[in-house]
Amino acid sequence: MTMTMTRKGFLGAATSGTILLLLQACGGGDDSSTAPTASGSRSCSSSGTAIAGNHGHELMVIAAADLDSSSALTYSIRGTASHDHTITLSATQLASLKAGQSVTVTSSTDSSHNHSVLISCV
Repeated sequence: MTMTMTRKGFLGAATSGTILLLLQACGGGDDSSTAPTASGSRSCSSSGTAIAGNHGHELMVIAAADLDSSSALTYSIRGTASHDHTITLSATQLASLKAGQSVTVTSSTDSSHNHSVLISCV
């Protein structure tokens, strides 16, 4: 079961015994955030991602157009790891990201483990 949680709540839960690596996917060292446009859409050209128990995984980009999807979308978080995991975001979770909220999902199980992934559009 997936649930929406705040970044603070996720970090508090994740750091109670699990190493947590914060990633800025597709960043160029730019810490600026993109404000919603006049039409109300939110740009998500890069995503702020926290992957619990990480060892090289990375969520690259959630395209802004994906935030309007009416069906679930699946993304790879392979990054530089020797194996891949995927995450699936429901249409509801994509809409939450568009609204500026963070969502937490559990990756697929590969190499006998999975990861809790916190995602937010920045």
